[in-house]
Amino acid sequence: MRNIKKAIAAVAAMGTLVGLAACGSDSNTAVDTDTANAKGQIVFWGWGNGLKETIAAFEKANPNIKVKYSNTGTGSDTATSLQNAIAAGKGAPDVVMLEDATVPQFVVDGSLIELSQFGADKLESDFTAGSWAKMLQEGKPYALPIDSSPEVFFYNKAVFDKAGVDGENIKTWDDYYEAAKKIHALGDNYYIANNDGSSNGFQPFAAQAWQAGAYPWKVDGENITINMHDKGMERYVELQQKLIDEGLINTKIGNWTDDWYRSLGDGTIASLTIGAWMPTNLESSAAAAKGNWRVAQLPQWEEGAEASSEDGGSALAVTKQSKNTAAAYKFAEFLTHGAGAQVMADHGTFPAKASILDDEDFQNQKNEYFGGQQVNKVLVAAAKRKVSTFQYLPYNPYAQTKYGDDVAPAYQGKKTLKEAMATYANTMAEYGKQQGYTVTVK
Repeated sequence: MRNIKKAIAAVAAMGTLVGLAACGSDSNTAVDTDTANAKGQIVFWGWGNGLKETIAAFEKANPNIKVKYSNTGTGSDTATSLQNAIAAGKGAPDVVMLEDATVPQFVVDGSLIELSQFGADKLESDFTAGSWAKMLQEGKPYALPIDSSPEVFFYNKAVFDKAGVDGENIKTWDDYYEAAKKIHALGDNYYIANNDGSSNGFQPFAAQAWQAGAYPWKVDGENITINMHDKGMERYVELQQKLIDEGLINTKIGNWTDDWYRSLGDGTIASLTIGAWMPTNLESSAAAAKGNWRVAQLPQWEEGAEASSEDGGSALAVTKQSKNTAAAYKFAEFLTHGAGAQVMADHGTFPAKASILDDEDFQNQKNEYFGGQQVNKVLVAAAKRKVSTFQYLPYNPYAQTKYGDDVAPAYQGKKTLKEAMATYANTMAEYGKQQGYTVTVK
């Protein structure tokens, strides 16, 4: 393990108190890479649609391997459970589903197996560039991407039409701002978007700052630089502050709440900038808006640009506690790169596998929830846009938790967003220093 202190710090970031038992994951069996002769049982932790069907397909194709699946609820719940198992030195699954931004933490604490020894490093060209880049630490893959998550612009066409706004013509963030004013003019309860600054808003913040060209933190081994004042962050903060000051976004509703879904269903929240995995969530949880929603490319900071970013996404990793690494990797590869990737796509996952994205039948599917729009065609175009390099902190779960504590006051009008981000930067720096990193705040 690279650093005992950082391993314990990562556990603390999840709110779990442990001792040196956090290093128990170092005492595991040798890595078996003979996937051709893999057999036995593996334990898999994950969440989401299509997994049971994919497991059934895998077991049919590999009758000598059985998968014991535990639905671990959410990405956060799964990370917490994994960290608890790491702390105990036992109980981790063979294969774990992780949110992309969480992968670096588990690499730092030595909990995941580096996958190039299975040949995973040869798969790079088979995945979208953005999804693959998030799997790498020091140039080596530690997970395989399940889905691609380019951030895109979803909007309620019925509400936009009522406000006299053509969603397809929102090309810049200035256009977005002008549209926000027209939508709010429909009534005091109508907003172009919501943002309460809570922890559930961390990933959209990271994605939007990324698309603006920001580098809020850079990690170089043991050295971290935090900068909430570069050009990209200034762009992001200025727009958000203007929306807050003018009351153009709903600052009382947070993402993933019942109020959020109701507002998406009745149109009082009229758009989202979020990952390409969102369509199935809208279909299942905002069913009242069937036929009203559409999807378009993200507004740009410079007219004519095609800057993109990744918002979320998930991946499969093999843990160092695994006693059956060959079977574990074979399953992970099947689900993300093999036939299972198509099964997942058939159940609503927006894939990271390039060959599925390039398939004309996949792109030409019409989605009735989106008024018959060929949604996948828009999402594929977004996935193929260039994405700049972006890093997450090696203690990302802590960063996400503290984001709400430090940033929410700005959305409550208690301080400016610039002041809140300065507080947040200092919080991240102090925590990083406690974990043994050298941290510079600019």
